[in-house]
Amino acid sequence: MPLRTGRIPRRLPALIAGIGLALLASAGAKPAPDAADTEARFIERLLGRMTLEEKLGQLNQPPGIGNDTGPKARAAGEDQIRDGMVGSILGMHGVAEVCPLQRIAVEQSRLGIPLLFGSDVIHGFRTIFPQPLGESAAFDPVASERAARIAAIEASAHGVHWTYAPMVDIARDPRWGRVAEGSGEDPYLGSALAAARVRGFQGGDLARDDTILATAKHFVAYGAAEAGRDYNTTDMSERTLREVYLPPFKAAVDAGARTVMAAFNALNGTPMHVNRPLIEGVLRKEWGFDGIVVSDYTGLMEVLRHGAAADATEAAVRGIDAGVDIDMVSGFYVGDLPAAVRAGKVPVAEVDAAVRRVLRAKYDLGLFRDPYRYCDAKREQARTLTPAFRRASREIARESMVLLRNEGGVLPLAKSLKTIAVIGPLADDPAAMNGNWAGDARAADAISPLQGIRDALPGARVLHAKGAQVLGDDESGFDEALSIARQADATVLFLGEDPGMSGEAASRTSLDLPGVQEKLALAVQATGKPVVLVLFNGRPLTLGALPERMPAILEAWFPGTEGGHAIADVLFGDYNPAGRLPMTFPRNVGQVPIYYAHLPTGRPPDAREKYTSKYIDAPWTPQYPFGHGLSYTTFHYDALSLLHQRMGAGDIQVAEVTVSNRGARAGDEVVQLYLRDDVASVSRPVRMLRGFRRIHLLPGESRTLRFELRPEDLAFHDADMRWRVEPGHFTVYAGGSSDATLQAGFDVESPGTEP
Repeated sequence: MPLRTGRIPRRLPALIAGIGLALLASAGAKPAPDAADTEARFIERLLGRMTLEEKLGQLNQPPGIGNDTGPKARAAGEDQIRDGMVGSILGMHGVAEVCPLQRIAVEQSRLGIPLLFGSDVIHGFRTIFPQPLGESAAFDPVASERAARIAAIEASAHGVHWTYAPMVDIARDPRWGRVAEGSGEDPYLGSALAAARVRGFQGGDLARDDTILATAKHFVAYGAAEAGRDYNTTDMSERTLREVYLPPFKAAVDAGARTVMAAFNALNGTPMHVNRPLIEGVLRKEWGFDGIVVSDYTGLMEVLRHGAAADATEAAVRGIDAGVDIDMVSGFYVGDLPAAVRAGKVPVAEVDAAVRRVLRAKYDLGLFRDPYRYCDAKREQARTLTPAFRRASREIARESMVLLRNEGGVLPLAKSLKTIAVIGPLADDPAAMNGNWAGDARAADAISPLQGIRDALPGARVLHAKGAQVLGDDESGFDEALSIARQADATVLFLGEDPGMSGEAASRTSLDLPGVQEKLALAVQATGKPVVLVLFNGRPLTLGALPERMPAILEAWFPGTEGGHAIADVLFGDYNPAGRLPMTFPRNVGQVPIYYAHLPTGRPPDAREKYTSKYIDAPWTPQYPFGHGLSYTTFHYDALSLLHQRMGAGDIQVAEVTVSNRGARAGDEVVQLYLRDDVASVSRPVRMLRGFRRIHLLPGESRTLRFELRPEDLAFHDADMRWRVEPGHFTVYAGGSSDATLQAGFDVESPGTEP
């Protein structure tokens, strides 16, 4: 009689363990590695038992089984799982939801291969951290790793194995709404944070029960969508691709990212889902990546709309040939590849390679030894929204806030204020604090700015008026807002975007404050009382007259669960802000794209010369440059020195700079080091970030920081696309933003070499 198809116990008696998997397999047992198995032996043995359809099932991630699925679709999905036609499931979380489906896969399908459950854990699961662009403003990889680690602990406790994060797209056009999900405009900063977030999600060992697979997305150049319009095409030189858009993906791969997601866009005419030279060529062969490549939602289906495939079969054949292992949602692999494989259009070896990568991920997560290891309801409760997680949310939110302006030292506000007016459509909106793509966030868990101020000033009179909506031209609330502003000792305005106005499918042609919010701010400022503007947004905004009229402006992004408390900490001086802009803020949308690391022009802008590169109706400079951010204290830079005045192309340069806190408050400073290759065989950016360090200094304290510039920091792709360091003169800049003026120079004298 065949063995029953129930789950094999985790600890088999020694005698049965010695029999080995082969004998059990012949009797129809479920796959579980024995003590003598290596990963490779186990996977090859399992692969040998699979039919072609079951193999392709492992590459299928269907729609219609998630948390919000109707009963008919759910039943159909369960039947697919029983038939071995599902390898992973999208958008599911919660032990009560996930584990019944895992039980179907393990106990009711022929081979009992466990499922992977993937979800968008972008900037927290239940405990929400600042949206990635805001978190990036902390310039603190340790904080980013910490946030991702907590997100993984919570998500894994809720049955999630896999997150579609981090998004590592470089983005230099703030019209594109998905800038909210990334690290901004700079590949050096983006690379450091990509690696940190991968380490946070995956931990030190995937076999632990609090780790999840990380996904570097979207491969590649999605952030360069034409006109800032989501899903749009991209076109760029190979040099730009390799020096700007690919480095964060390389950093994520080097940090151990187990999955990569293909991008929606076409690049130079080839849709990324069928771009074999980049996926198989660069990602796999050049970089050695051997993890899973997953399609984006309906990405393979969209190859037809790109005009790069005539039908589903051709799209599926091109997709798997390009190296896309898992088909998210379209169903093309299970529906159309079996016949194509049998007809010789796709080698079986190509399918097997993709299946191995999927099985390896499941093996490394420990799912073959215990498919229910993520199904612990007690752990789910114990690891959700803990006091420690909330503290971390508050701390990282504070780190991310950028003081854009503080004329006359309006901030910090005194805690002795008797009456304070709290005005704006986002002042009492806890849900907005979570931003978009907020995992399993609950509005009831989040702290609004109004609540944060009330908690910080329990003895003060706190007046509140909405004043206006985020959108629309209704000014009927102005009178109430102005009335309370006149009664108050100080006013704090909370303005910005609705969370849905940034993120996916949220491109904008205007970057202005929506609706009548700017008009409301100017009316409140005209009362003559001290006014502070706090901004909520997932992208750089153009602020019109406000940078000149508002005495104090604090960029809070969408700060997360503890956002209201973190804002109050900054407003009242319990925390000295030190965030820095990870994207340039333009003066108006006509300046876009605008970024600090641009190439020089033969006619650099000069206000005194007409025929130079500038505008006739606005300055050419940004409103706030990359790396900008103020403090409640004053930092001074001095004594920038270089170890070598002349050096060889393979040598390591050492730059040292002394930073002093000359103010009366302790605070953090983000020390930034930039490099310019002054003369090269091809034009190089005017400056490039090559180091940063967030440090804490007490009043009167000085510290000398040491930065190493390695050959790869000096290298670039020359006219023949060789990656090399060329001889010539280099300039180093050190300071608190990309406008740093303290500089020193050195020469590379030996012949150019590859680093």
